[in-house]
Amino acid sequence: RLRLHDGKLVKDRRFHLRTYPNCFVAKELTDWLIDHKEAPDRETGIRLMQKLMDHYIIHHVCDEHSDYKDAKLLYRFRKDDGTFPLSKDVKVFLRGQSLYEKLVSVEESILKVREENSVKYQRAFLGSEMIDWLIQEGEVENRQEAVELGRALLEHGIIQHVSNRHHFFDSDILYHFWINFRRRRRLTELLNENSSRAVSESPDSPFCLRKLNPEPGNTSFLSVQTNKEIKVVSAVRRSSITSLSGNSNAYFSAPPTLVFPPVAECNPKSVLKRPVTNEELLSPGAPYVKKTLTIVGDAVGWGFVVRGGRPCHIQAVDPGGPAAAAGMKVCQFVFSVNGVYVLHLDYQTISSLIMTGPRTLVMEVMEAIE
Repeated sequence: RLRLHDGKLVKDRRFHLRTYPNCFVAKELTDWLIDHKEAPDRETGIRLMQKLMDHYIIHHVCDEHSDYKDAKLLYRFRKDDGTFPLSKDVKVFLRGQSLYEKLVSVEESILKVREENSVKYQRAFLGSEMIDWLIQEGEVENRQEAVELGRALLEHGIIQHVSNRHHFFDSDILYHFWINFRRRRRLTELLNENSSRAVSESPDSPFCLRKLNPEPGNTSFLSVQTNKEIKVVSAVRRSSITSLSGNSNAYFSAPPTLVFPPVAECNPKSVLKRPVTNEELLSPGAPYVKKTLTIVGDAVGWGFVVRGGRPCHIQAVDPGGPAAAAGMKVCQFVFSVNGVYVLHLDYQTISSLIMTGPRTLVMEVMEAIE
């Protein structure tokens, strides 16, 4: 957006006796993307701009077109006309970016290359140092508010404990900025992001593969057959991820691409002996150990069930599946999924992260020390 302003592609334009401020011509912008090597061809440029439209970053000046058309039509960045939706997530991201820019721009910054356990970390800082700096710069009023801000930044993946073992605390624990806000990003990176909509709409999605020859016998895992009927079979793993339907009472359900209700559902009692809170898991000296599991999905999935929320736990593991082979066990708590901190999320959201992620799943779990 700023580059387009500097290049005078974004400017006030007159059309049909009316002046539209801060807008650009779609066809001119597509030319600009190709000339500046942001897109290899017009088709890719159109896809990139459509991605920005889908994320409410740009729109047609009169909102008469929901699609980006490579024509002499006027579009505008929502940030230039005050219509950009500032959700809580966006506000936290912008706050993190603002703090990062402020930190890297000052002399004697607390952001340094630091070492822990013979590993060097870029953009690293101590939790207590960050809190001191936030108060000193007037970013917060007190230490409690600073801790809450630090936790929000960590939960949104902006900062992280260097070994991803702790939440944000007012202590000498080492953290670093997980996002390098000054890395030059190319627009084409947008096309590599996973789309939950694309996954759910694709009939050939790898997250909805079928098991053709199910074994008979007792089971608690569901499979989708080639005729799209839901049947109970044994040792099937792709549909063993918890339901995305939002029904907290449903233990198993059909994948989101199908509308057929399962023939049988069950509501087993939680495998946890008692409720466990995030504070208990994260408190110093807690009897829990963190483990990293790399689970490579096979032809029918990963082979486990997530249940609960804040924190979620592993409710069931298929003994013959990839998750069991990777070391997953019942009663473990889900700490992160593919690098995303998830202790504060419910099972529907975690399921969505898993279902829309890569087939090779990297999970951090917390297990009680016996």
